[in-house]
Parts: sequence; C-alpha cells; structure tokens
Amino acid sequence: MSDSNKRALSEEELQELVAASDSGARSPVGAVGTFIAAVALIWSVFQVLLASPVAPYILPGDLINNSRQIHLAFAIFLAAMAYPLFKSSPRDRIPYYDWALGIGGAFLALYGYFFYEKIVGNGGLADATDAYFALAGLILLFISAYRVLGPVMVILAVVFLFYVFFGSSEAVPDQIRWAGASLRKAMSHMWITSEGVFGIALGVSTKFVFLFVLFGALLDKAGAGNYFIKMAFGALGHLRGGPAKAAVVGSAATGLISGSSIANVVTTGTFTIPLMKRVGFSAEKAGSVEVASSVNGQIMPPVMGAAAFLMVEYVGISYVEVITHAFLPAVISYIALVYIVHLEAVKNNMPTLGNRVVSMGRTIGGMFAFFAGFALLCYATQFPVSWIVALVPNGSGWILGALLFAIYVGLVYLAAQSPDLEPDDPNAEEVELPVVAEIYKTGLYYLLPIIVLVYFLMIERKSPGLSAFWATFLLFGILLTQKMLKAMFRGEVNAVNRLRDGGVDLIEGMIDGARNMIGIGLATATAGIIVGTVSLTGIGQVMADFVEFLSGGNLILMLIFVAILSLILGMGLPTTANYIVVSSLMVAVVVELGAQSGLIVPLIAVHLFVFYFGIMADVTPPVGLASFAAAAVSGGDAIRTGFTAFFYSLRTVALPFVFIFNTDLLLIDVTWVQGIIVFIVATVGILVFTAATMGWFLTRNRIWETVAMLLIAFALFRPGFFMNQIQPPFENIAPAAFSEALGNAKPGSELRVVISGPDFDTLEIKDVTVPLTVPDAEGSQARLDALGFILVPEGEVMRLDEPMFGRDLGDALSSFDFYADDPVQIASVQATADQMPKELIFIPALLLLALIAFLQRRRAQPILQGEPA
Repeated sequence: MSDSNKRALSEEELQELVAASDSGARSPVGAVGTFIAAVALIWSVFQVLLASPVAPYILPGDLINNSRQIHLAFAIFLAAMAYPLFKSSPRDRIPYYDWALGIGGAFLALYGYFFYEKIVGNGGLADATDAYFALAGLILLFISAYRVLGPVMVILAVVFLFYVFFGSSEAVPDQIRWAGASLRKAMSHMWITSEGVFGIALGVSTKFVFLFVLFGALLDKAGAGNYFIKMAFGALGHLRGGPAKAAVVGSAATGLISGSSIANVVTTGTFTIPLMKRVGFSAEKAGSVEVASSVNGQIMPPVMGAAAFLMVEYVGISYVEVITHAFLPAVISYIALVYIVHLEAVKNNMPTLGNRVVSMGRTIGGMFAFFAGFALLCYATQFPVSWIVALVPNGSGWILGALLFAIYVGLVYLAAQSPDLEPDDPNAEEVELPVVAEIYKTGLYYLLPIIVLVYFLMIERKSPGLSAFWATFLLFGILLTQKMLKAMFRGEVNAVNRLRDGGVDLIEGMIDGARNMIGIGLATATAGIIVGTVSLTGIGQVMADFVEFLSGGNLILMLIFVAILSLILGMGLPTTANYIVVSSLMVAVVVELGAQSGLIVPLIAVHLFVFYFGIMADVTPPVGLASFAAAAVSGGDAIRTGFTAFFYSLRTVALPFVFIFNTDLLLIDVTWVQGIIVFIVATVGILVFTAATMGWFLTRNRIWETVAMLLIAFALFRPGFFMNQIQPPFENIAPAAFSEALGNAKPGSELRVVISGPDFDTLEIKDVTVPLTVPDAEGSQARLDALGFILVPEGEVMRLDEPMFGRDLGDALSSFDFYADDPVQIASVQATADQMPKELIFIPALLLLALIAFLQRRRAQPILQGEPA
C-alpha cells in the first residue's frame, strides 16, 4: 500500500468519517439546516416525553399507541435529509428527490396511525388499497435502509420477502417450499400488524434504545468523554505500555457514552493511538488495541448495545437480569485485554511515558478500589433514600430532588476550583500526562447521572426506559447549568449569560442523539421483515433442520456455524440488525439441539453468544468498519489492523463457547460466595488463556507450556468436564420406575428425563432432554400432576399422552406428534448423583500453572540480569 493511502486522517476528516457512518454525512446550512435540526430536536423531545411518567397525561393516547409508527417516520425522514442516496449526491443541500422520498416515507410509516379506524374495522387485515400503500412503504423503507446501512441489509430483507411471495413456486426445492401468501396477507403481516416492520425490535428501539442513545450523546456533550480519557491516562499512562492500557480503560468508560464502536474508536483513538505508536506499538497494533477495546464497549454493563434491550423482550427477563448475566464475561474480557497490551509491552521492552515512577500494584489496587467504591456507592444509595421515603412518604420526591441538586452544586463547586479539562495534543514534543489526584474532582458530577441510572435499574427495578428518562432528565439540568455555576463560583462577570451556552449544548446534544438513532431505527424496522417472514412462513424450522443436518447433531459444530453466520452477516449489517436476524433464525435451534444432546442451554446464554459474535463483525476483515476507522486514525493498513484486532479479540471469541457449557460464568443460579469464586477463577483462567495465545507468560513460552496453559484455562473455565470423567454426574433409572423415583426425590432436586418420539413436522424419531425440578407436593401422583405428566405404562415401556394444558412441559414437548403411529415415550431417566465438588479440579490446574511459573522464572532470571538464557 502506498504511503498516501497510509496517511492518518485529519481531525476534520475523522469527524466526517464518524458522521457518514453514525449520523449522516450531509449537513445543509441556512434555513434547511435549521429545519432538519428542528425535526431531530422534536424527535428527541417526543421520545423523552414518551418515556416520562407523565406521558399518559400530556400525550394523546393515539400518539402513545402508535409510537412505533412515529418513531419510524422520524427515522425515514431524517435519513433522507442526512444521508446522501448516491455518492454523487450533494452534501450541502437536499435534492428534490430526497424531499419526496423523506416526506413520502414518513407518511407511509404513519399510514397505520392515519387510517387506524379503517384498519381496525377490517379486523386488522389490509384491503387492496392498504396493501399497495404498504408495499410502497416497504420500498421507501428499503431505500432509507440502503442509504444508511448499505446494501447487505436490504438484499437480505428482499430475499426473505421474495420467499414470502414465491416460496410456493415449483422452482423452490421441496424442503423449503411453503403454501405462499397473497399480497394482502403478506402486507398485513409486514406493515399493518405488529408482526413485521412494526414488531418487537422497533418497539424496543422506540421504548428503550432511543433514551439510552440520547443519554450517551448528552453525557458526551457535557464533557464526560474527555474526563474519562484523562482519568484513564492519569492512572495508567505512566506504566509500561501505558497508553494502550489507558486506551482499554478509557474505551470501557466511553462505552457508557457511545453505543457506536466507530465513534468510540475515533473519540478515544485520536489521542491514544499516536501515544501508543510513540512508545513502540506499530500503527496496526495501536489501531488494533483501540478497536478491540472500543468494540467491547457494547458488552459492558450497565449501558450495553441496543441488542441488550432486545434480549429483554426475546428472552422474557428484566434488563437487570440481562446485565447481571453479561457482567462477568465483559469484565474479564477487558482484564484480558489490559493483560494483552501489558505482555506486548514486556515482550518488546517498550519505554514508559513521562518521568513519574509508579507502582503497577498500587495502580491496579487504586483502580479496583475506585470501581468497588463506585459500585458500593450505587448500592448504598438505597438506604438514605428509603429513610427519607419512610419519614416523608408524600414529599419524599421533592426532598430527594433537592438533596441531589445540592450534591450536584457541591461537586460543581469542587470542579470550579480547577481549570476545565482541555484535550491534550498527543503529538506534542513532551507529553504531560495528567495527575489523577489533581483532575479527579473536575468531573465527579458526571458520575451522578450514571448513579441515578444504576439506582433506578438495579435498586428500584424500574423499566430501562423510565430509568434512562430520570438519568437523562438530570443531564438536562447538568448541561443547562454547569457552565453558569462554574462561572459563578469562579467569580466571573455576567455568569448568568453562560446559561444560554448551556441551553445551546443541551439542544445540540438532543439533536446529536436523534441523528445517532437514525441507523438503529431503520435497522430494527428492516430486520422486522426477516422476523415477520420467519413467523409467517415457518422457514425458521426448515433452516433449523438444515443446520442440524449440516452439523450432524453436534452442538459444538452448530455453535461454530452460528458464529460464522454472525460474522458473515456482520460484514454488511450493524450489530443490532445482525443480532435480530441470527437470533430469530438460530437461537431456538441451538437450545433444541442442546436438549437433544443432553445439555440444557439457557436461552440467555445463546442470545449472548449471538450478541458477542455480532459485535465481532465490526472487527473482522474484509469489512470490519471499526478496523477501518482505526486505520484511518493510525495511518496503518486496514486489513492488517483488522486481523491483529481479531487476534487480540480471541478472548471475546472463546468466552461465548465457554459460557454455553459453563453457565456459572453468566452467574446463573450461583450464590454470592460462588459468584466471587467464579469471578476470581475466571479471571485467572482468561489471563492464562491470554498468556498462552500471546506466547508469553513470565518469559517466552515453550510449545509444551502453551499447550499446558490452554489445558489449564480449559480446566478453570470448565472444571465439570474433568469431574464428569472421574464421577458421572447422573445415575440412570429405568423408565418404568420414573413415577416411583419422582415420588422419592427431594423437593427442589433435579431429574433429567429423555423423551423419545416422532417429530411433529417430519415424523422422524428424535430425543429431547427435559430438566425437571421436583415439586414440593406429597406423593408421586401429585408431583406428576404438578409437572403435567400423563403416563401410560405398557410393560417396560412408559408412554406419554399429550401433557396437561398450561404446563411448562407442554411447551417443552410441543414439537412431538402424540397422535402418530409411533409412541412418545420416556427413553431414560437420570437423577443427580453424589459427586465431589467440581472445584477440586482447580487444585491440579493451579499446581501445573505454578510449575510453569517456576520454570519460566528460572529462565527469565538470566535475561533480566543481562546474561544468556
């Protein structure tokens, strides 16, 4: 590649790159620009009002009921205004055809709102007129998605739509042929009802995601992004490989602010990448560190990517549970990345920045104390709040609001004692890294909205939308008043005039938030067509059978196929759309195949698996948009940056496979003590895995040491695998003795029953493993009734009748045909056996690790003393 192609882009060019990807490359000036900004501002105001507790009192009911249509109308209109349709389209003005497409698309998105009475009168079905308007709406949606998301999303949706119309053709293979749908039926499903475009995904974008994106935009506008980066560099910049370590921590913090990996790369990378290159990282490695850490911002609680909110609806659990399950893998993933850059620095004997001597141990201890203290503060907030509510139940809201305002004013006063933080020049001759003790107080008040968000989510257990509303509402006050209050505390003349500057910041932040939502709104709407096709045609089951055939019923092969599918689709789809498509098609398949293999895979584990590989697509060549953004900052080769970033992200690739087989990592059914043990062991495991893949622990690894460390990591992550080889986890019970075993089992214990019978669709015999928690009822018959079993003994065979209606067992066995010639029967029963604690496997694994450490330390000693090893 020529030098000209490797030139790092200027700040202005980088901002254009982010805008083209996230908020639109077109910015008209004059009255038109003001009008577009006003539309974006109105969208933000509408969404804030929609999420507020007073929404039922100030918004008409039909606006609330049709909020998805309004959400999409704004997204389509702003897409036409902000994103050029062709490469040759003007950037400084809006051509007539974009006005027509924007206004037409917004009208068609609102079709169900305008003609609500007529559609209800038709029983929710489209007549001929509705069908043609719906088809036109789909076409304009595709045009909007093309201009914002690129061609892949549109091509995928069109292929699925073609299957809806032409899936009954003779040209379609018998295995995937279906009955077909008329234009009226298809358009009713896709546009008029809430099964297609206006389905769950767009609903989540409307209810939850917008508020969190707006929260991030406002927090960034307030100056939190620069504060987090400065704090990270102050804490870690002086260590060996410090800029890279600071990039990792800074990107984890800015993940709170930006759900976009590209914006994260450019925001932190413009400062971190030049400094990484300065201490010895190549352009590609510097870019790769930034990519790996920025992309993982989407998996970092409490504010994760948009897909996390979709999990709430798809899995049927609260957002608190989603972030609880996602917490441990995200944290150890970042710990591993810090360790990766540390090993890179040690291997290449990189210099440190600045002249301060700092202790690695004290730095890590200090950071741990900060995060632990912050978590403790979020948790402890509930106690004074509950006291105030108990003392003044009626006026507690006003008292708490006044108290929060007083704390905010106090923290702003503290911040005003120091100069405002200005972005540093990473290319300056001498880099003066900030001192944490001097700068920490300048942005402590930025933590207040995060504390409010975590409090409402985790303590009050409010909905994500309402929690984000209160945090955003606090940010409104911060943006409006922070500059005025600082000016007052500094004794500046005309400090009140700074209130106007705060108002401008607030409006700009709300406009930025709306423009950042355009792509997510269109992605969730377009992906709804694929979800609608699956629900209308049943193609999901056909694809499940096909993938099961390819994998030969092997769960690991199936997971590899799902991972590859996510990576391939992610080359052209944004993370959210990729997650919707793959989860709609593959999640149920993995869960079912796991059950057939005897492995009970929780639904949330498979959804997180898909989510992890969806975000990896931002890294993976040949597309990897985040890698291209990092290369633009570093001046390195984009493809090499992508491959290096993928290598650095191996722990993100490995973790999903681990937590499918060891759900302890997702903190499923573990106590506090077990959770702490899992965290410690998983951290050691990921560090050992990292040392193995990097080929360096205390010194360069020998081949047998690398293999041994991979084995140690596997043992630490999945100790049950080895313990099961020593002692079987279950004992077999004859099917005929199932009823007796159920009656004798302790309430709350687990039995595993393998059910065999004909598949409802294919009539082929299959096995499904069903886990049963023994109910607290007296006698075997009472327990059978509680579970929903209807047993029909025939000698040694235990046949089953169709389970009782309304029981969980009915859902688990819904894929069997109970009226076929072949019976549905109990093939085997397994009861939990007495087994030694699987944690005993940690002992030999850690002893082997200690041996490797001892041998490597002996080899490393002569090198440290300058002698030949």
